[in-house]
Amino acid sequence: MPPPPPPIRLGPPHPYLKTHGGKVARLHLFDWIVLALLIAIDVGLNIIEPFHRFVGADTMTDLRYPLKNNTVPIWAVPIYAVIGPIIIIIGVYMKRRNVYDMHHAILGEFLRRRRLLFSVLITGVLTDAIKDGVGRPRPNFFWRCFPDGVPKYNNITTQVICHGDPAVIKEGHKSFPSGHSSWSFAGLGFLSWYLAGKIKAFDRRGHVAKLCIVLLPLLMAAMVAVSRVDDYWHHWQDVFAGGILGLVVASFCYLQFFPPPSGEQDHHGDASVAEKGHVHRLLGPGSSL
Repeated sequence: MPPPPPPIRLGPPHPYLKTHGGKVARLHLFDWIVLALLIAIDVGLNIIEPFHRFVGADTMTDLRYPLKNNTVPIWAVPIYAVIGPIIIIIGVYMKRRNVYDMHHAILGEFLRRRRLLFSVLITGVLTDAIKDGVGRPRPNFFWRCFPDGVPKYNNITTQVICHGDPAVIKEGHKSFPSGHSSWSFAGLGFLSWYLAGKIKAFDRRGHVAKLCIVLLPLLMAAMVAVSRVDDYWHHWQDVFAGGILGLVVASFCYLQFFPPPSGEQDHHGDASVAEKGHVHRLLGPGSSL
């Protein structure tokens, strides 16, 4: 008996990466240019000297915590906050084969891939700009300023006269807000939004396991934030402000491109109204999602 013929698919072609990837990239070329500018701005913010807030002898009482290594090294942050979510998003793409969903998720987390990337980079620029402007000393500033343990102060103003490594001292003036915390909640917070939409976590069917999946990235981000206080690299206010900043930016970036994950909407492709318009222009008149 011959096999049944394959089903005939009506409507516009599905937006695969191979057939529509280039069109999507050209459509959002300006977004990628802005993305590159954000990277350049963030690099510049890390080069310039931050504001050196007055630190006197009395102030040093609360800044004598030991100078420890990072529990979560700086090189690990982009791995779990950017690369990890991108891998998950690509995994979703491999299952759904929707290039618009993949593209937007990566730009939303880093805006949706674009979104993902924008979430992290906008957070990074805001974080580093505030760091440079505030210049709050870290809890271990004493040992950055006086690595030999011998303090020296101005005889009149009692301001510290540091004799440590200039690069280490410079980093010591960047306590507020926490970059680890803001980046973690920007990337992993976006991932939580994305997963909530994909698995319809708020469909009111009482699946607690779905909530656990959604909360897992946020728990990871919270533990990274706690480690910053445990390592004496940040005050608790720094990580709290950084976490709020990252989560707020992630939420804005997600909701700019995706519908709220209420479970009551059509999440086919999770495309926004504007994005559906882009699809129509690419696939031709009369097409639909």
